[in-house]
Amino acid sequence: MSLPLAADPPDETALFDAYSSAVAGVAERIGPAVCAVTTDGKGVGSGVIISPDGLIVTNAHVVREATTVELRLAEARTLPGRVLGIDPDTDLALIRAGGDGLVAAALGDSSRLRRGQIAIAIGNPLGFESTVTAGVISALGRTLASPTGRPIEDVIQTDAALNPGNSGGALATAAGEVVGIATAIISGAQGLCFAVASDTVRFVVSEILQHGAVRRAFLGLSAETVPLPRRIPDAAGLATRSAVVLHGVDPKGAAEAAGLRDGDVMLQLGGRPTTDTGTLLRLLDAEAIGRTLVATILRGGKLVDIAITPGRRPASRMQPPSRKAR
Repeated sequence: MSLPLAADPPDETALFDAYSSAVAGVAERIGPAVCAVTTDGKGVGSGVIISPDGLIVTNAHVVREATTVELRLAEARTLPGRVLGIDPDTDLALIRAGGDGLVAAALGDSSRLRRGQIAIAIGNPLGFESTVTAGVISALGRTLASPTGRPIEDVIQTDAALNPGNSGGALATAAGEVVGIATAIISGAQGLCFAVASDTVRFVVSEILQHGAVRRAFLGLSAETVPLPRRIPDAAGLATRSAVVLHGVDPKGAAEAAGLRDGDVMLQLGGRPTTDTGTLLRLLDAEAIGRTLVATILRGGKLVDIAITPGRRPASRMQPPSRKAR
Protein backbone atom coordinates (compact mmCIF):
# COMPACT_ATOMS: atom_id res chain seq x y z
CA MET A 1 0.00 0.00 0.00
CA SER A 2 1.49 3.33 -1.04
CA LEU A 3 1.07 6.37 1.15
CA PRO A 4 0.21 9.76 -0.38
CA LEU A 5 3.12 12.11 -0.74
CA ALA A 6 3.13 15.36 1.20
CA ALA A 7 2.45 18.46 -0.83
CA ASP A 8 5.37 20.63 -1.70
CA PRO A 9 6.07 23.14 1.11
CA PRO A 10 4.97 26.69 0.43
CA ASP A 11 7.51 29.24 -0.64
CA GLU A 12 8.51 30.69 2.74
CA THR A 13 10.17 33.69 1.18
CA ALA A 14 6.95 34.63 -0.57
CA LEU A 15 4.97 34.14 2.63
CA PHE A 16 7.27 36.37 4.64
CA ASP A 17 7.23 38.99 1.89
CA ALA A 18 3.43 38.96 1.92
CA TYR A 19 3.37 39.24 5.73
CA SER A 20 5.84 42.11 5.72
CA SER A 21 3.91 43.91 3.01
CA ALA A 22 0.66 43.51 4.97
CA VAL A 23 2.14 44.91 8.19
CA ALA A 24 3.93 47.76 6.39
CA GLY A 25 0.75 48.65 4.50
CA VAL A 26 -1.28 48.86 7.71
CA ALA A 27 1.42 50.96 9.38
CA GLU A 28 1.30 53.40 6.48
CA ARG A 29 -2.49 53.53 6.44
CA ILE A 30 -3.31 53.53 10.18
CA GLY A 31 -0.14 55.15 11.57
CA PRO A 32 -1.11 58.75 10.68
CA ALA A 33 -4.43 58.26 12.52
CA VAL A 34 -2.73 57.32 15.82
CA CYS A 35 -1.65 60.17 18.09
CA ALA A 36 0.06 60.60 21.43
CA VAL A 37 -2.19 61.80 24.26
CA THR A 38 -0.73 63.79 27.16
CA THR A 39 -2.71 65.38 30.01
CA ASP A 40 -2.08 67.67 32.94
CA GLY A 41 -3.29 64.80 35.11
CA LYS A 42 -0.07 62.94 34.30
CA GLY A 43 -1.87 60.70 31.83
CA VAL A 44 0.24 59.54 28.90
CA GLY A 45 -1.07 57.25 26.23
CA SER A 46 -2.28 56.94 22.68
CA GLY A 47 -5.43 57.80 20.77
CA VAL A 48 -7.04 56.83 17.47
CA ILE A 49 -8.57 59.48 15.20
CA ILE A 50 -11.88 58.10 13.94
CA SER A 51 -13.22 61.10 12.01
CA PRO A 52 -11.57 63.87 9.95
CA ASP A 53 -13.22 66.53 12.13
CA GLY A 54 -11.22 65.40 15.14
CA LEU A 55 -13.04 62.71 17.10
CA ILE A 56 -10.43 60.64 18.92
CA VAL A 57 -10.91 57.47 20.98
CA THR A 58 -8.58 56.66 23.85
CA ASN A 59 -8.72 54.91 27.24
CA ALA A 60 -10.64 56.41 30.14
CA HIS A 61 -7.70 55.79 32.46
CA VAL A 62 -5.48 57.98 30.25
CA VAL A 63 -7.66 61.09 30.59
CA ARG A 64 -9.57 60.46 33.83
CA GLU A 65 -7.96 63.35 35.77
CA ALA A 66 -7.43 65.69 32.84
CA THR A 67 -8.49 69.31 32.64
CA THR A 68 -6.32 69.89 29.56
CA VAL A 69 -5.30 67.44 26.85
CA GLU A 70 -2.51 67.75 24.29
CA LEU A 71 -2.50 65.64 21.14
CA ARG A 72 0.66 65.04 19.15
CA LEU A 73 -0.08 63.79 15.65
CA ALA A 74 2.10 61.44 13.64
CA GLU A 75 3.42 64.34 11.53
CA ALA A 76 4.66 66.02 14.75
CA ARG A 77 1.85 68.58 14.79
CA THR A 78 0.41 69.35 18.22
CA LEU A 79 -3.26 70.13 18.83
CA PRO A 80 -5.30 70.86 21.94
CA GLY A 81 -7.99 68.37 22.87
CA ARG A 82 -11.19 68.41 24.91
CA VAL A 83 -12.67 65.37 26.65
CA LEU A 84 -16.26 64.91 25.46
CA GLY A 85 -16.98 62.02 27.78
CA ILE A 86 -15.57 58.95 29.45
CA ASP A 87 -16.98 55.52 30.14
CA PRO A 88 -14.97 53.91 32.95
CA ASP A 89 -17.01 50.71 32.63
CA THR A 90 -15.38 49.99 29.26
CA ASP A 91 -12.22 52.06 29.88
CA LEU A 92 -13.01 54.22 26.85
CA ALA A 93 -13.05 57.98 26.38
CA LEU A 94 -13.87 60.32 23.51
CA ILE A 95 -11.83 63.46 22.77
CA ARG A 96 -12.46 66.29 20.34
CA ALA A 97 -9.28 67.66 18.76
CA GLY A 98 -8.98 71.36 18.06
CA GLY A 99 -8.53 70.87 14.33
CA ASP A 100 -10.09 69.36 11.22
CA GLY A 101 -9.03 67.66 8.01
CA LEU A 102 -7.28 64.99 10.04
CA VAL A 103 -6.31 61.53 8.79
CA ALA A 104 -8.84 59.10 10.26
CA ALA A 105 -8.96 55.33 10.64
CA ALA A 106 -12.00 53.20 9.93
CA LEU A 107 -13.54 51.10 12.71
CA GLY A 108 -13.94 47.51 11.58
CA ASP A 109 -16.44 44.81 12.54
CA SER A 110 -14.92 42.97 15.50
CA SER A 111 -17.64 40.30 15.37
CA ARG A 112 -16.03 38.93 12.19
CA LEU A 113 -12.61 38.33 13.73
CA ARG A 114 -11.08 34.86 13.87
CA ARG A 115 -8.42 33.48 16.15
CA GLY A 116 -5.06 33.40 14.39
CA GLN A 117 -5.69 36.47 12.24
CA ILE A 118 -2.81 38.91 11.93
CA ALA A 119 -3.09 41.73 14.47
CA ILE A 120 -1.08 44.96 14.18
CA ALA A 121 -0.79 47.33 17.15
CA ILE A 122 0.19 50.98 16.70
CA GLY A 123 0.78 53.32 19.62
CA ASN A 124 3.30 55.22 21.70
CA PRO A 125 4.78 52.78 24.23
CA LEU A 126 6.98 54.43 26.86
CA GLY A 127 6.97 57.61 24.77
CA PHE A 128 8.32 56.00 21.59
CA GLU A 129 5.88 57.48 19.09
CA SER A 130 4.32 55.59 16.17
CA THR A 131 5.61 52.19 17.28
CA VAL A 132 4.32 49.21 15.31
CA THR A 133 4.14 45.66 16.68
CA ALA A 134 2.52 42.62 15.12
CA GLY A 135 1.14 39.29 16.21
CA VAL A 136 -2.14 37.43 16.00
CA ILE A 137 -5.59 37.49 17.50
CA SER A 138 -4.99 35.03 20.33
CA ALA A 139 -8.55 34.74 21.65
CA LEU A 140 -11.96 36.40 21.43
CA GLY A 141 -14.75 37.04 23.89
CA ARG A 142 -12.52 37.53 26.92
CA THR A 143 -13.79 39.38 30.00
CA LEU A 144 -11.54 41.98 31.61
CA ALA A 145 -12.03 44.01 34.79
CA SER A 146 -12.54 47.70 34.02
CA PRO A 147 -11.15 50.52 36.20
CA THR A 148 -14.51 50.47 38.06
CA GLY A 149 -14.37 46.74 38.67
CA ARG A 150 -17.27 46.11 36.27
CA PRO A 151 -16.38 43.49 33.67
CA ILE A 152 -15.70 44.62 30.10
CA GLU A 153 -17.25 42.00 27.86
CA ASP A 154 -16.08 40.76 24.44
CA VAL A 155 -12.44 41.79 24.90
CA ILE A 156 -9.84 40.81 22.27
CA GLN A 157 -6.67 39.03 23.38
CA THR A 158 -3.55 39.43 21.26
CA ASP A 159 0.16 38.66 21.45
CA ALA A 160 1.06 41.85 19.57
CA ALA A 161 3.37 43.47 22.11
CA LEU A 162 1.84 46.29 24.16
CA ASN A 163 3.55 48.40 26.82
CA PRO A 164 2.62 51.38 29.00
CA GLY A 165 1.82 54.19 26.59
CA ASN A 166 0.08 51.88 24.11
CA SER A 167 -3.15 52.45 26.08
CA GLY A 168 -5.73 53.92 23.73
CA GLY A 169 -3.82 52.92 20.60
CA ALA A 170 -5.02 50.90 17.65
CA LEU A 171 -5.27 47.18 17.12
CA ALA A 172 -5.82 46.64 13.39
CA THR A 173 -6.30 43.82 10.92
CA ALA A 174 -4.25 43.20 7.79
CA ALA A 175 -7.09 44.90 5.89
CA GLY A 176 -6.30 48.17 7.68
CA GLU A 177 -9.40 48.31 9.88
CA VAL A 178 -9.21 49.18 13.57
CA VAL A 179 -10.88 46.33 15.44
CA GLY A 180 -9.75 47.19 18.96
CA ILE A 181 -8.48 49.89 21.30
CA ALA A 182 -5.51 48.70 23.35
CA THR A 183 -6.35 48.75 27.04
CA ALA A 184 -4.29 46.40 29.20
CA ILE A 185 -1.47 43.98 29.69
CA ILE A 186 -0.98 41.36 32.38
CA SER A 187 2.01 42.33 34.50
CA GLY A 188 4.71 39.68 34.67
CA ALA A 189 3.31 37.80 31.67
CA GLN A 190 4.43 37.77 28.06
CA GLY A 191 2.15 37.95 25.06
CA LEU A 192 -1.02 38.53 27.09
CA CYS A 193 -2.38 41.84 25.83
CA PHE A 194 -5.95 43.05 25.50
CA ALA A 195 -8.03 45.48 23.47
CA VAL A 196 -11.63 46.67 23.73
CA ALA A 197 -13.50 45.42 20.66
CA SER A 198 -14.47 47.96 17.99
CA ASP A 199 -18.15 47.00 18.24
CA THR A 200 -18.05 48.17 21.89
CA VAL A 201 -16.16 51.30 20.83
CA ARG A 202 -18.81 52.16 18.25
CA PHE A 203 -21.59 51.83 20.87
CA VAL A 204 -19.75 53.95 23.46
CA VAL A 205 -18.92 56.71 20.95
CA SER A 206 -22.55 56.88 19.85
CA GLU A 207 -23.80 57.14 23.44
CA ILE A 208 -21.31 59.89 24.36
CA LEU A 209 -22.09 61.92 21.25
CA GLN A 210 -25.84 61.65 21.83
CA HIS A 211 -26.06 61.78 25.62
CA GLY A 212 -22.68 62.85 26.98
CA ALA A 213 -22.30 59.52 28.76
CA VAL A 214 -23.16 55.86 28.33
CA ARG A 215 -26.60 55.12 29.73
CA ARG A 216 -27.12 51.83 31.52
CA ALA A 217 -29.97 50.41 33.58
CA PHE A 218 -29.54 49.75 37.30
CA LEU A 219 -31.19 47.26 39.67
CA GLY A 220 -29.29 48.08 42.86
CA LEU A 221 -27.79 44.71 43.70
CA SER A 222 -24.71 42.53 43.39
CA ALA A 223 -24.73 39.07 41.87
CA GLU A 224 -22.50 36.11 41.13
CA THR A 225 -22.76 33.20 38.73
CA VAL A 226 -23.80 29.81 40.17
CA PRO A 227 -24.28 26.37 38.56
CA LEU A 228 -27.78 24.92 38.58
CA PRO A 229 -28.77 21.32 39.36
CA ARG A 230 -30.19 19.79 36.19
CA ARG A 231 -33.67 19.34 37.68
CA ILE A 232 -34.18 23.11 38.11
CA PRO A 233 -33.82 24.29 34.48
CA ASP A 234 -35.60 21.13 33.32
CA ALA A 235 -38.58 21.98 35.54
CA ALA A 236 -38.55 25.57 34.31
CA GLY A 237 -38.23 24.56 30.66
CA LEU A 238 -34.84 26.27 30.30
CA ALA A 239 -31.75 25.06 28.47
CA THR A 240 -29.33 26.90 30.76
CA ARG A 241 -27.19 25.18 33.38
CA SER A 242 -26.24 28.32 35.31
CA ALA A 243 -27.84 31.46 36.72
CA VAL A 244 -27.04 34.37 39.03
CA VAL A 245 -27.56 34.50 42.78
CA LEU A 246 -28.40 37.92 44.22
CA HIS A 247 -26.76 39.49 47.24
CA GLY A 248 -26.11 42.97 48.56
CA VAL A 249 -29.57 44.24 47.58
CA ASP A 250 -29.58 48.04 47.94
CA PRO A 251 -32.44 49.13 50.24
CA LYS A 252 -32.97 52.18 48.03
CA GLY A 253 -32.75 50.43 44.67
CA ALA A 254 -35.25 49.06 42.17
CA ALA A 255 -34.53 45.45 43.18
CA GLU A 256 -35.53 45.98 46.80
CA ALA A 257 -38.59 48.00 45.79
CA ALA A 258 -39.74 45.11 43.60
CA GLY A 259 -39.30 42.59 46.42
CA LEU A 260 -36.06 40.87 45.41
CA ARG A 261 -34.01 39.48 48.28
CA ASP A 262 -30.52 38.31 49.08
CA GLY A 263 -30.21 34.67 48.08
CA ASP A 264 -32.74 34.81 45.24
CA VAL A 265 -31.53 33.00 42.12
CA MET A 266 -32.44 34.88 38.95
CA LEU A 267 -33.07 32.59 35.98
CA GLN A 268 -34.49 35.10 33.52
CA LEU A 269 -35.00 38.83 33.07
CA GLY A 270 -37.45 40.12 30.50
CA GLY A 271 -37.86 36.60 29.11
CA ARG A 272 -34.13 36.17 28.45
CA PRO A 273 -31.90 33.76 30.41
CA THR A 274 -29.49 35.27 32.95
CA THR A 275 -26.85 32.58 32.69
CA ASP A 276 -24.06 34.64 34.27
CA THR A 277 -23.29 38.11 35.59
CA GLY A 278 -22.01 39.26 32.21
CA THR A 279 -25.30 38.35 30.55
CA LEU A 280 -27.26 40.16 33.25
CA LEU A 281 -25.15 43.29 32.74
CA ARG A 282 -25.72 43.18 28.98
CA LEU A 283 -29.49 42.99 29.53
CA LEU A 284 -29.32 46.16 31.62
CA ASP A 285 -28.75 48.48 28.68
CA ALA A 286 -30.29 51.89 28.02
CA GLU A 287 -33.47 50.35 26.62
CA ALA A 288 -34.18 48.74 29.99
CA ILE A 289 -34.24 52.07 31.88
CA GLY A 290 -37.76 52.74 33.13
CA ARG A 291 -39.13 49.64 31.40
CA THR A 292 -40.96 47.07 33.52
CA LEU A 293 -39.38 43.64 33.14
CA VAL A 294 -40.37 40.30 34.63
CA ALA A 295 -37.64 38.52 36.59
CA THR A 296 -38.04 34.76 37.03
CA ILE A 297 -36.65 33.93 40.47
CA LEU A 298 -35.94 30.67 42.24
CA ARG A 299 -36.78 31.20 45.93
CA GLY A 300 -37.18 28.46 48.51
CA GLY A 301 -37.38 25.82 45.82
CA LYS A 302 -40.22 27.59 44.01
CA LEU A 303 -40.30 29.68 40.84
CA VAL A 304 -41.58 33.22 41.30
CA ASP A 305 -42.16 35.93 38.69
CA ILE A 306 -41.46 39.45 39.95
CA ALA A 307 -41.99 42.66 37.98
CA ILE A 308 -39.13 45.13 38.28
CA THR A 309 -38.47 48.55 36.73
CA PRO A 310 -34.75 49.35 36.46
CA GLY A 311 -33.58 52.90 37.03
CA ARG A 312 -30.61 54.63 35.42
CA ARG A 313 -27.21 53.56 36.66
CA PRO A 314 -25.30 56.31 38.52
CA ALA A 315 -22.01 57.51 37.05
CA SER A 316 -19.16 55.10 37.79
CA ARG A 317 -16.08 56.01 39.77
CA MET A 318 -12.72 54.88 38.52
CA GLN A 319 -10.50 52.83 40.79
CA PRO A 320 -7.11 51.19 40.23
CA PRO A 321 -7.94 48.27 37.90
CA SER A 322 -7.09 44.68 38.80
CA ARG A 323 -6.87 43.83 35.08
CA LYS A 324 -7.79 40.20 35.62
CA ALA A 325 -8.95 38.54 32.45
CA ARG A 326 -10.89 35.39 31.78
